[in-house]
Amino acid sequence: MSEQAFHPGRLVMVDIQGKTLDAATAAFLRDNRIRAVCLFRKNLGTEAEVRQLTRDLREALGPDALIGLDQEGGSVVRATFLPQPPSAMALGAAGAEALAEQVGAAVARGLRGIGINWNFAPVTDINNNPANPVIAERSFGETADTVTRLAGAWMKGSMDAGVACCIKHFPGHGDTHVDSHLDLPTVDKSRAELDALELKPFQALRDLAPSIMTAHIVYPQIDPHYPATLSRTILGGILRDEYGYDGVVITDALMMKAIAERYGYAKAAVLAINAGADMILAQGSLAEQAQAIHALQDALTRGDLSVERGRQAEARLDRLAREFPVRFDDYQGAPREADDRLMRRAWSAGLSALRGALPPATDRPTRVLVQDEVPTDGVSEAGPTGAQVRALFEGYSDVEFVSLADITALDWATVPTDGRFTIVASTHRARYGAQAGGWRPDLHLVLWNPFQALDVAAPTVISWGYADGALDALGAWLQGRGQAGGRSPVTLD
Repeated sequence: MSEQAFHPGRLVMVDIQGKTLDAATAAFLRDNRIRAVCLFRKNLGTEAEVRQLTRDLREALGPDALIGLDQEGGSVVRATFLPQPPSAMALGAAGAEALAEQVGAAVARGLRGIGINWNFAPVTDINNNPANPVIAERSFGETADTVTRLAGAWMKGSMDAGVACCIKHFPGHGDTHVDSHLDLPTVDKSRAELDALELKPFQALRDLAPSIMTAHIVYPQIDPHYPATLSRTILGGILRDEYGYDGVVITDALMMKAIAERYGYAKAAVLAINAGADMILAQGSLAEQAQAIHALQDALTRGDLSVERGRQAEARLDRLAREFPVRFDDYQGAPREADDRLMRRAWSAGLSALRGALPPATDRPTRVLVQDEVPTDGVSEAGPTGAQVRALFEGYSDVEFVSLADITALDWATVPTDGRFTIVASTHRARYGAQAGGWRPDLHLVLWNPFQALDVAAPTVISWGYADGALDALGAWLQGRGQAGGRSPVTLD
């Protein structure tokens, strides 16, 4: 391959703006020899529309196309019309490797049916920080053993069913209190501390994982100058040289503020590839995406990026695409129905009760305090609605629902002491804050962030998410027809 034959667009994954592939975008993909597109919620219409979109993308991207998205489960699912997988932490609460493997395979079957061959999952971050604003229930648990066992099983299921996985976020996003979509987190741990916890799943799963996504986090005791995404010490030194990892390394999105506001697309793109990444995720307008491609081309021309490094990255990406080709399998009828039942069983297996939580009798006067609307934050899907919470109490004879615009502003002194069994139902992700220490509900229903259980001293039931299967399991428990036998994989007492 000559220097001219290598085009840096082969190392760039982009996003697109709509639910269809317009002519200008298709031309941009072809002209820049781009072979990879990441889809987001904004791109996903009906299932039929998505299948047409991915067919059009496959034609524009070529035979070694990589079409990816985040279908982790729980709150991070883009294709919401497919059977809804449990969050990682719901599987952690269920605790069964076989179940995790079955769920991973079912997720892959659904994605394969809509032309997706690369899933940016599972999360192998160890969530040992209850204040973490972006991982929480996306992690399988707080120990390296739990995360390694269940993520490994989930990944095996996915790959056996024909979809590439991507473990993330190397070298670990679980012990942060800042969301890297918004700012640049720092984890001030020594190499020995990282070896003892965060790095363990990545090291254990490196031979199985076909791809790894980087974290936009600074680890000052390892590399005080660059976040992991841009660090030769972390990507080149630890992951490539020490671990001998020869799979694909892709960056998290360079448009996230942790990177974009400090380095910009152009500089970050070159730094990431030189650090050891094979593909950069460059979202934005066509002009912004072109900046990343031109930056790589300019670096090649100047000699700041070697053709050998580019060819090495391209070869890894070629191998991934050929091992996991884009397919459009039929995913209707009995197989899909069986996968939907599996997902619901898995959600039910994770439902967990703390502090002796029991449902009120269906004829007991009850009050439910709930925030009615929780919009998407761009990472997760929109939270459950007040209407969905109301449906949980179908069959109760006397329920007073109190709609709140913002549950974190709840003043417990305003809640009547009239003998009603009072329930706080949490539909949002953020921790409540100090004022929740004074709340005294008879029952706390946590439908999203499990660490809210630490904020309210009350009997608590945790669903680990709000997909249909999670809400069905919670509703059955409330009506005395179901169990809450899951065991929390994180410390909540």
